[in-house]
Amino acid sequence: METAWLADLRALAETLNFSRAAEKRHITQPAFGRRIKSLEDWCGSELVDRSTHRLKLTPAGEAVLEAANDIVARLERVSRDLEQMRAATSTVTFAATHALSFIFFPGWIQGLGHEASTMPIRLLSDNMNECERIMTEGRAQFLLCHDHQNSRIRLDRNAYRHVELATDRLIPVSGRDRHGHALHAISQATERPLPHLAFEETSGMGRILSSALSAGTGQPHLSTVFTSHLAMALKALAVEGKGVAWIPESLAADEMGPAGRLISAGSADWAVDVKIVLIRPRARMTEIAESFWSLVQSAVAAMPTAKGGVIS
Repeated sequence: METAWLADLRALAETLNFSRAAEKRHITQPAFGRRIKSLEDWCGSELVDRSTHRLKLTPAGEAVLEAANDIVARLERVSRDLEQMRAATSTVTFAATHALSFIFFPGWIQGLGHEASTMPIRLLSDNMNECERIMTEGRAQFLLCHDHQNSRIRLDRNAYRHVELATDRLIPVSGRDRHGHALHAISQATERPLPHLAFEETSGMGRILSSALSAGTGQPHLSTVFTSHLAMALKALAVEGKGVAWIPESLAADEMGPAGRLISAGSADWAVDVKIVLIRPRARMTEIAESFWSLVQSAVAAMPTAKGGVIS
């Protein structure tokens, strides 16, 4: 039996007319009729009631049509799955936190050279919880995220390895008043709490900031007025004077100059040093992913403070 015969039966069931069904299947009507007859011979039953003016399927035809619909749907699903598998073996897929997707990833890829920037790349941008899920489910080969010694990444330490790509800092920032002073300064948070523009708990930077401040010598007096996993959203509200936000220094830099709209909301003691790391499974990956990893290793080895190992 040929699978084309099943598609023929579906076309006939839709049109209830041999001529229109043949046209739909892009073959002549005699050839179409022979294929329906071949399907009937294979089934050992008449599938089409030709005894009346209006054509209809027999009970056997209805049963075969139901099976045909199921088989064709399964074959189409398998075809899509195979296409996705082929794409996965020829694409480098990253899970990356939102902030790094915007402020770090594009320039970093370009900085790795022509070979890396011309590879087929897929970027899945999400919060840290989802990025970790994507990695454990095997939907990405690499995870690009921030890391801090007091905030563990929730992946099996022995199943993954990492390299450090760069460093950054989470710094407290505030909008400026008309005199250029901070609208919200940590030193002012005594009796009245500062409005805090905070990262959500599902955010990697939210975890890092929470653990870092808890481990510090003092706790700022804060009252959370807004939460988001998007550093860009926190930055925008800080610019508008809605509160103090800890955001990556690399993201705040364009607004921190004399003509900028942001200013430090606290001393350097309130900054939190973070690392930008690339994580991969220890198990061997696809050829293209391993080739990309080799490029990364070469670039990291050329850095004066290159480091790597299992995830922290």
